Amino acid sequence: MVKIKTNKAVKKRYKLISQKRFIRGRAFKSHLLQKKSSKRKRRLSSSIVVSKRDTKAIRILLSC
Repeated sequence: MVKIKTNKAVKKRYKLISQKRFIRGRAFKSHLLQKKSSKRKRRLSSSIVVSKRDTKAIRILLSC
């Protein structure tokens, strides 16, 4: 059986923080920032823990 390759797009977007949890960046902070409030932009800069429902799919794509 052939080893599954790591999905490089997923590897760049998610980081493993414990054996069962991943973190990711938030969306909507790449452009059109002038009309967004400072509070909103500051919140978008922070990372967020991935939901348990998506963790299994990410683990398969990273093949870890």
